[in-house]
Amino acid sequence: MGGVLGKGESPRKGWIPETKLEAKMVEAMQRRAAEGSSMKSFNQLILKFPKIDESLRNCKTIFEQFDEDSNGAIDPEELKHCFHKLEIKFAEEEIIDLFEACDINANMGMKFNEFIVLLCLVYLLKEDPTALHAKSKMGLPDLEATFETLVGAFVFLDKNKDGYVSKSEMVHAINETTSGERSSGRIAMKRFEEMDWDKNGTVTFKEFLFAFTRWIGIDDIEEEEMGDENV
Repeated sequence: MGGVLGKGESPRKGWIPETKLEAKMVEAMQRRAAEGSSMKSFNQLILKFPKIDESLRNCKTIFEQFDEDSNGAIDPEELKHCFHKLEIKFAEEEIIDLFEACDINANMGMKFNEFIVLLCLVYLLKEDPTALHAKSKMGLPDLEATFETLVGAFVFLDKNKDGYVSKSEMVHAINETTSGERSSGRIAMKRFEEMDWDKNGTVTFKEFLFAFTRWIGIDDIEEEEMGDENV
């Protein structure tokens, strides 16, 4: 893992993805970056927060459907059943890799926000007829547009189109949005720190997604439900 990088440094010189899944995410994002993004500012994403929030919360019905023992988390076997029912064709090794990547607490139980991140990664990685079929089986027509918005937002941030977002790229994106405001640098650094979970100076699409679920308050759902159970 790389250290925190100074301004102007290139974090990907000789950069080696930590896992096969990360390598696939980076390759998929590089392909998408080559197509460009319709997003012109970070504010565009912020303005979409309410609509994205509503769309992602509607995934709760899918989550509950595949949480077969209703314990508030999806385990590896339940995830395999989920993929089978949605007819998403992944090798068992790929399913396990996805589960481990999104089970951030490493407790063998995927919470709702982790499940959302997984669905978005599936969207990014499986842009083929099989995935399109799976999307229609989920019965959430807005979900594809929501995931596409999130992919587009990451592409907008990834100025050099290498599949990662660096600190300097985040500063650049925020400066474009808040030109002339002295606080823009602090805002950019705060946003970047919220995304860079492993503190290695670069942000993957997965890290961006986890930060996004916090920004719109998806994590709050989990905390509220845990509180209700303890009453």
